[in-house]
Amino acid sequence: MEIDGVSHKLPESESVDSEQNEDKIRIESLELELSSLKDKALRAMADADNVKKRAEREISAAKTFGIERFAVDMLSVHDNLSRALLTLDGKTRDDMGANAKNLLDGIELTEKDLILTLSRHGVKPVLGVGSKFDPNVHQAVAQIPSDEEKGNVATVMQTGFTLGDRTLRAAMVAVSTGPSKK
Repeated sequence: MEIDGVSHKLPESESVDSEQNEDKIRIESLELELSSLKDKALRAMADADNVKKRAEREISAAKTFGIERFAVDMLSVHDNLSRALLTLDGKTRDDMGANAKNLLDGIELTEKDLILTLSRHGVKPVLGVGSKFDPNVHQAVAQIPSDEEKGNVATVMQTGFTLGDRTLRAAMVAVSTGPSKK
């Protein structure tokens, strides 16, 4: 050790203490650095896990909702089949010829098959007559007296559909005001 330009030799114990202090400081510094690196590693792993989970959610949503536009387009096919069946209102199968009965059977089977196919891909019809009116899936176009409980769907003018938790198209309905008062 040098004091005022004169070299002095420290006693052996002071030299050892000085080295121990330096080592202690170095160890503390390395421990802090290690702790910081561990923290950064944990954060990086958590970030990677979050990215993985987000990607999985996005893939799942893409699988579920990837057919959304196609499904919406197919709803008009369902509507046309339903309208074709409604035109026979008031007529019975007995009044029809064999060809007309076969045509009607074919239309009914096609409509059922379409509904089953849509259902296999997560597209479900909205609950209709008798269900509680839900503004998330129903569009009220009228209020009418009916035997249905007040606030329930009395008539469905156009079937609504959902895909997962999304409404593809709201059902156009008339909502019951309760039984008519006479």
